[in-house]
Amino acid sequence: MFGGLFVLAGIGMLLINYVLVNQIVPDAVGFVEHFEGTAPQPKTTTGPVTDPLDGGVIIGEKTSLIQSFRSSTMQTLLIASGIALIAAGAVAGLLGWLMAGRALKPVHTITATARRLGAESLDRRINLEGPPDELKELADTFDGMLDRLATAFDSQRRFVANASHELRTPLAVQRTLIEVAMADPTASPELLRLGQHLLHTNERSERMIEGLLVLARSDQGLVSRLPVRLDEVVDAVLRSAAGMAAEEGVTVASRLDPRLVIGDQVLLERLATNLVHNAVRYNEPGGSVLVQVSDTPALVVTNTGPVVPADAVPGLFEPFRRLARTRGASRDGAGLGLSIVRSVVQAHHGRVYAEPNAGGGLRITVYLPVTGPVPARSHRPAIESPDAPATLEA
Repeated sequence: MFGGLFVLAGIGMLLINYVLVNQIVPDAVGFVEHFEGTAPQPKTTTGPVTDPLDGGVIIGEKTSLIQSFRSSTMQTLLIASGIALIAAGAVAGLLGWLMAGRALKPVHTITATARRLGAESLDRRINLEGPPDELKELADTFDGMLDRLATAFDSQRRFVANASHELRTPLAVQRTLIEVAMADPTASPELLRLGQHLLHTNERSERMIEGLLVLARSDQGLVSRLPVRLDEVVDAVLRSAAGMAAEEGVTVASRLDPRLVIGDQVLLERLATNLVHNAVRYNEPGGSVLVQVSDTPALVVTNTGPVVPADAVPGLFEPFRRLARTRGASRDGAGLGLSIVRSVVQAHHGRVYAEPNAGGGLRITVYLPVTGPVPARSHRPAIESPDAPATLEA
């Protein structure tokens, strides 16, 4: 931009110089008249008209020579000025680029710092050194905003930690009191029915609180990142879900390739647990579930079940959103399963997609950043074929 403005100013100056020089340099006829001291001969004069001061040079030829010299001078002035302007414009553009880059370097620093920021890396600061100009003020304002954000996130983490204890303890006490009352041999059938209902309500409240706490933790980002074998985590989740699959009459198959993820093992385990449990719980008797772990995508969970409308799929990732007709009273959840999945995936800088199957059920695909080679492991889970799935044994 600076180079372009310089070139425009140079073009204007070149035009002004050309006009001024063109006006200062006299025309050929006037120049000859001034030095001849006489007016040109009329055209009706017979014979050659000569100039007595220069030994017989024809006035017409002299005028032509002077006119040619004047035209050549103006053309040379225009060409030389144009070449000088192009060269100076190129130099001005280069110097303007270098100076603008140096002047805007703090802006690139601010941009790079903002791009690296996350809920788990709010300790980064710009700390711009330099004169107290507008960019210094912008950087200091940005650092002050980060200080306030870091304070707010630390306060939220402490709140989640305190809420985890304060909310779970009363529910645990209530569950214990209900179980003690139900264990009384003299308890009436009405009391036992009430106790079962209260236990179910208490269990649902515990699941909801646990889901909200996990959701809040994952939304805050990852405090620490460690190498985690996703295939081993999924294998452990599948083994723990074998009893649920047997009760629901659902066949579970798996294809688990070695896959390393840099992240939080607890959150990754919760991600896999929610996907597997949802695939088993919201299936149909005699249905199937296929769980795949590979390089890309990292995790795919496909299940049979009721037909899911395509327009209802995006809403499943919102908190407390669920398809009512797929849930029975005995399996009513908090509606946080896929919300937690999305939050955990985003905390690991990944993506998650869901799409309905043609015959019913869902296919959920999780993409996570690819890491280095996976270290060898002493054992590997059995890889079941989707054509001949085997029910997992507890």
